[in-house]
Amino acid sequence: MRARGPLGEGNGTIRGEIMELGFIGTLQDQLLGMTEELIRMLPQFAIAFIVLFVTWLIAKGGRRIAQKLFGHTDMRPSLLTLVETLITVLIWILGIFIAATIILPGLTPASILAGLGIGAVAIGFAFQDIFENFLAGVLIMVRKKMKIGDVIECEGISGRVEAINLRETYVRKLSNEVTIVPNSMLFKNPVEVFTDESGRRHEVVAGVSYDTDLDQAAEVIEKAVRSCDRVDTDKGIDIFAKEFNSSSIDFLVRWWSGSTPRSGHESRDQVVRAIKRALDDAGIEIPFPYVTHTFKEPVPLASAGDDA
Repeated sequence: MRARGPLGEGNGTIRGEIMELGFIGTLQDQLLGMTEELIRMLPQFAIAFIVLFVTWLIAKGGRRIAQKLFGHTDMRPSLLTLVETLITVLIWILGIFIAATIILPGLTPASILAGLGIGAVAIGFAFQDIFENFLAGVLIMVRKKMKIGDVIECEGISGRVEAINLRETYVRKLSNEVTIVPNSMLFKNPVEVFTDESGRRHEVVAGVSYDTDLDQAAEVIEKAVRSCDRVDTDKGIDIFAKEFNSSSIDFLVRWWSGSTPRSGHESRDQVVRAIKRALDDAGIEIPFPYVTHTFKEPVPLASAGDDA
């Protein structure tokens, strides 16, 4: 039994070495086969690379293609941007599919759709926000209101729409900072578009003293507003006696001017200056707030002689 021990151990060692050599040989065969397959497919990879390069060149011209197809129409800039993006995406999808077919000849549209269907749910949850903003961007570009160049306000963000992409919108504040807004926010919340029309109504309050003839004051104010060249007098001017204030009777003055914020500031500046000047010339007082103090007990007043 002792003579067989070393021989048995030697047989086990030899078997282990044989198995190790067999594994190494199998691995070498697999690597050699993969290398040969890779070398054999090098022409296919080269052709696929050329296809992708040509796709990149054509996709760069997607804007020119869209301009040539729709540039002479009355299509809005935001919708034209959507068409340019869709053309570019379709070009890339077609190019990638052709390249993949060259490398994997057995690949078909049905197999691609089947593969996408398997991971669609997982991808949908992982990229939920991206898809939401993408869809919102498409719908924003399609709808007629809120185009590039409009001045808007949404959820405390106000400014001029500088660009609308498929995921986000760039809003340039009037102080020149830019705010990147997700499209879903602009789609799901109310958006106030100030420049939807070329004109907008503005207003200011003007007060006169209680002893003023209100008909005369209204006539003076209206004449002053009509004298302003930034006021659109064709759309009418409204002068309403609004309320009895603490020290004045207030008039609500309304007029039409440009819809941009700067046009509003410029016309309001003209109107306020013209009303002040006209009321002064007519001798009509624009009163300061009056304050009356009432004391429960008489207040003793010391004369100058007492102080001395």
